[in-house]
Formats: sequence, C-alpha cells, structure tokens
Amino acid sequence: MGKYKKRARSSQSEDGEVRAKKHLGQHFLTDENVAEQIAETLTYKGYNKVLEIGPGMGVLTKYLLKQDAEVHVIEIDTESVAYLQEHYPQLEDRIHQFDFLKYDVATAFRDEAFAIIGNFPYNISTQIVFKVLELKHQIPEFSGMFQKEVAKRICEKEGNKTYGILSVLVQAFYEAEYLFTVPPSVFNPPPKVESGVLRLTRKEDFSLPCNEKLFFRVVKTAFQQRRKTMRNSLKTFNLPDNLREDPIFDKRPEQLGYQDFIDLTLKIESYAVSNQ
Repeated sequence: MGKYKKRARSSQSEDGEVRAKKHLGQHFLTDENVAEQIAETLTYKGYNKVLEIGPGMGVLTKYLLKQDAEVHVIEIDTESVAYLQEHYPQLEDRIHQFDFLKYDVATAFRDEAFAIIGNFPYNISTQIVFKVLELKHQIPEFSGMFQKEVAKRICEKEGNKTYGILSVLVQAFYEAEYLFTVPPSVFNPPPKVESGVLRLTRKEDFSLPCNEKLFFRVVKTAFQQRRKTMRNSLKTFNLPDNLREDPIFDKRPEQLGYQDFIDLTLKIESYAVSNQ
C-alpha cells in the first residue's frame, strides 16, 4: 500500500478547518458526544484493526485512537488528508489517500480481519455496503452513519415496504442492528434529512448452502419488480412449470426473508445454472 509520505497541499479556510465539498457528499460531524457514541459501537471481538472511511477532520478518529487497536483511515479528499497529517501524527503511514470503492484492502491488511467504521458520504453509502459484502471474509464487524432511510432499510425485516435488496443481502451474512438516530443539526453543513447509525455483526457461519452468485441474482431480479409475485418477477429464469407451482412463487419479494431466498435459490439452482 502506498505509504502516504508526501504532504498534501492544503486549501483550508482561514480558521484552519476543511471546507465541506458537495461533490464528495461531505457533511462533517461536529458533535463530540455523537462521535464518541459511534466510536463505541465497535466491540473489537475477533480483530484489532479498524479502517475508518472518510474521516474528514478526525472527529470520530480521535475516539478510535483511544482504543487498543491499529487504526487506519482512508480519505479521498486531499485537503482532509493534509489536516489529518498535521493534527493526528500518531496515524503515521496509516492515512491512505484513496477512493475506498477502488481500493485493494490487501495492500494495508493482507488477509487479516479488520472492522470498518465511518460517517459515510450519502452518495456512496450503499456502494460501500456492497463492497463490504464482497469482503465479508475479512470484515467481522461494520458500523457507522448513513442517511436514516438507508440505515433503516438495511436493518428492516420482511413484510415492510422499505425492505429490499440490501436488507436481504446484508442479513444473509450479518446481524443488522439499527442503533440510534442523529439530527441534521450536528453536522456542518446540515443535511436535509436525519441520519441513522447501525452495526453489522458477521454471523458465526456466514457461508451459504446455495450458489452465492445465483442467490444475489435471484434477490436482485426479484426486487426489480417488487410489486409482482415471484412467479412473474423471476420469469427470465425460464423455470419449469412444476417448480413454478411451488407456493413460494405466489408471494411478492418483500414477503420473503433472507432464509426464504436461500431456500428458493436451492430449489431453482439446478435449473438456473444449466440455463445461464
């Protein structure tokens, strides 16, 4: 991993603080109590390394550094990197100036376990979760702040209209807990909506009994037409009539829990794989 040795040029405001940039979806948390609460959501069970995404000026970082853990931060904003280098010298070469979505975590963590935490930019928060799912073998715990609606959706159970693709995929591998709500007033600039903090704890057995790629495909295809029955929404799988008569196909995707989707994938696996 590239050790970030070169000092980034700073275009900070006159008071030395970093300006929030709209194109990066930045809303800096200003409430120390909330920052400490978020930092305390990690349990440090089964790992001693943490990666904070989008630390900004380090309001959350300072509380992570109080823990007996190896803290890394990843930040795409040059101005924020310069601020962190100046104010948190204890991070040393663990400030990584990269886009997390394009970053190869093996550079910093090899194949070791680590947790992820952050006040995530709204505009890439769901993409961050999808990347975490790709890296689930290395990430036993994940916590942080999202737009409240997104955090609620991830933790939602079946039978609710906010339940969707992310709910199913995340809950197949992690226990999802919605922890608390954060008002717009504790950010600079304040967002237009409330935020929510969640924690994901990887299940002890996070392997699926079915084909994982097919499971993802079934879930995503089903929710593309969420108001239709599974019989209609999975038409593109060209399943035989005798299988489509199963009662599970009478239901809509939002009525099925993650275990139902696993069971369904097992039922159609032999047909779907042969028709790909």
